[in-house]
Amino acid sequence: MKDRIRGAISRIVSAAESRPQLAAVDAAARPQKKEIIELIRLFQEVVYPGYFGDTVLYRDNLRDHLGDVLFRIHLRLSAEVEKAIEAEEGRPAARRHARDIVTELFERLPEVSDRVAEDVQAAYDGDPAAQGFDELILAYPGVKAVFTYRIAHELHRLGVRLIPRIMTEFAHNETGIDIHPGATIGRSFFIDHGTGVVIGETTNIGDRVKIYQGVTLGALSFPKNEHGELIRGVKRHPTVEDDVVIYAGATILGGATVIGQGSVIGGSVWLTTSVPPFTRVTLAGEQLRFEPRSAPARSPAGDGPA
Repeated sequence: MKDRIRGAISRIVSAAESRPQLAAVDAAARPQKKEIIELIRLFQEVVYPGYFGDTVLYRDNLRDHLGDVLFRIHLRLSAEVEKAIEAEEGRPAARRHARDIVTELFERLPEVSDRVAEDVQAAYDGDPAAQGFDELILAYPGVKAVFTYRIAHELHRLGVRLIPRIMTEFAHNETGIDIHPGATIGRSFFIDHGTGVVIGETTNIGDRVKIYQGVTLGALSFPKNEHGELIRGVKRHPTVEDDVVIYAGATILGGATVIGQGSVIGGSVWLTTSVPPFTRVTLAGEQLRFEPRSAPARSPAGDGPA
């Protein structure tokens, strides 16, 4: 038995040595997934003070507590950003550069928190089942996924690639909602229920958009160069303009596809072409039906079923 175990170990190690694409041996340290997840939890303490963490907060200790949490975030995130830069660029990174990136993220955090507050309000306005903000912040998967995206997106904009992907994949694992940190999402965004939602890297979403579970905003095809290699960095995913509602199971594909302002996309619709503003698209049998609709007098949160 011992000889068999030794033999198996030897073969496993030899196989590992022959697969450099799966190993980070003799390479710079990589960001630690466990640490990134813990940092997301610390950001929750800052953006939602009193809802997360073990400290009971009062007005008298709020500033000191949040200052301490932010100091820890800055120290720990700077170390992870430094590792990420080294891993991505293949060269040692200046520690000062990593700290500058995290400092700029901190400077943007008040605006990010404002966006999160608008998202939570949109969730409350858009779901009659929501009994209050406690429920939304602590129990709604869409709110959690969009919060994580907001933090990750700012890091992505600052040129960090790996850490934002770890952040949004953590949210994906916990909520079933897959939002690429490179996507651009406007104000007052609400994902209701959420499981199975996919939002691709080059998606553009306007303000006051609401989508339901199972919606895919994806790529129609992947262009390749003359060597058969994927061309990266081109717009592959759709644009969704302001005040759009997309119902459960709809699939919208393609970088040239634009869903016009104020439109409603019905459940299970498959779209690869653009939709004019203020249009209702539904599925009648196997055929798509396009019908004009008047401009809504209120937010799409109150719009009835397609």
